[in-house]
Amino acid sequence: MAVQHSAAFVALVDDAKSRVKEVTVAETLARLAANPKAVLVDVREDSEWQAGHAAAAKHLGKGIIERDVEGAVPDHAAEIILYCGGGFRSALAGDAIQKMGYSNVRSMAGGWRAWNAAGAPTSR
Repeated sequence: MAVQHSAAFVALVDDAKSRVKEVTVAETLARLAANPKAVLVDVREDSEWQAGHAAAAKHLGKGIIERDVEGAVPDHAAEIILYCGGGFRSALAGDAIQKMGYSNVRSMAGGWRAWNAAGAPTSR
């Protein structure tokens, strides 16, 4: 289901996306396969996570990622791929953690919807 976003929100996301690299689901799967230390992070709300998520993902909701990311991923050079429902919140979260010193951050374009559409592995 497509959400109608406000112009101000879209502008904020576009600004974040100018600094955060985006990857496709296929690129995400390839990167995770090539780098066993890469971390896939779901930044959606708790209820979204509980309803289903990418099989290999950790959950750090957008509301707490800045507070908890250093405990979950202490290596600031670690490859981190973030996703949300459609690729907006993950770009915002990626921008924030890059400002905290994480240097290898990506946002998965299309998010959870694209992950499911690609038939990628999921878990509950």
